[in-house]
Amino acid sequence: MEPSILAVTILWTLLFIYAMLGSLDFGAGFWGMIYGKNDQTSASQIANRFLSPTWEVTNVFFVIFVVALVSFFPFATTMLGSLLLLPVGMGLLLLTIRTTFMVFANHANKYRDLLIITSGLTGLIIPALLVSMLPITLGGFVEIVDDYPQLLYGELLTHPTLYMHIAFGLTTELFISAVFLMDYSKEAEDWSAYQTYRKHALWLGPVSIIIAILTIETMPADAAWFVDSVKGNPIWFGLSLLFFLLGYAFLFIKGKNGRKGLARLAVLSIIIQYGIAIYAYGSAHLPYLIYPDLTVGGSFTNPTVFYKLLIVYAGGFAILIPAFILFWRLFLKDQRYLKQP
Repeated sequence: MEPSILAVTILWTLLFIYAMLGSLDFGAGFWGMIYGKNDQTSASQIANRFLSPTWEVTNVFFVIFVVALVSFFPFATTMLGSLLLLPVGMGLLLLTIRTTFMVFANHANKYRDLLIITSGLTGLIIPALLVSMLPITLGGFVEIVDDYPQLLYGELLTHPTLYMHIAFGLTTELFISAVFLMDYSKEAEDWSAYQTYRKHALWLGPVSIIIAILTIETMPADAAWFVDSVKGNPIWFGLSLLFFLLGYAFLFIKGKNGRKGLARLAVLSIIIQYGIAIYAYGSAHLPYLIYPDLTVGGSFTNPTVFYKLLIVYAGGFAILIPAFILFWRLFLKDQRYLKQP
């Protein structure tokens, strides 16, 4: 495998991990806000119990992804920095506000309601800003003026593909988080929250698939190269759909306790589904980072430097992975934490 292809594959892997963790993190914040004042279900308590220790892990992978992008593709930073300054800058500002509230508001009860609202709103706005970067890379929204890239905000903001991308990102986030929190509720034996999240997973799943199809159909004419690549590789996207149907079916099958839903199998199937979809999307996007001006090969670092960086990243993950396993056991499996009053 070419070093540049290996590098972009690693980036897509990190993006997949962050997308999954981000969906759980931001989605839990939204559900915590929606059910914060609802006394009929404990869905908010379950969401906030999950959210409390996990947002730090999500931020770790965001930092790793950005550092990997800059170190593997340093010659892409000028164009990416120019075109994505507004959505990334706004996203980082909101992420900073959210993180600040997460750190301090838990120690001051009078700000707890404000924390819940901030977490919920940023749980929608930040993913929307991040997803809005995808259509920019497909072509038709960038103009080179005097060798300087300029983003055509007028055309971008009036094109339906931007809003379909955002809708797809938000429905996906809420679907993944609903399925996971359903499983998390089962671990905590909180059947009120379990039924609440199962109910949302049942309607969000089909909606996310319908919007995904509409997103492909609303892409600009300049993205015809990408659409043709997607339609020319139906196996991987078909396999992704198959795992969605499998995961969705698990929501209806009764478990040993007599309740509908095999939550753990549903979660695993949906994660596999989106993993396949993300890699298929990345494959269809090659060889471009931004069409047609920025390619993977043209922005790649020196291969010698790349392999040295791989050693550094391998050492870092050798330290992080055991820490993540311990984190999982402490906060996501320990019954003393799951069933706290």
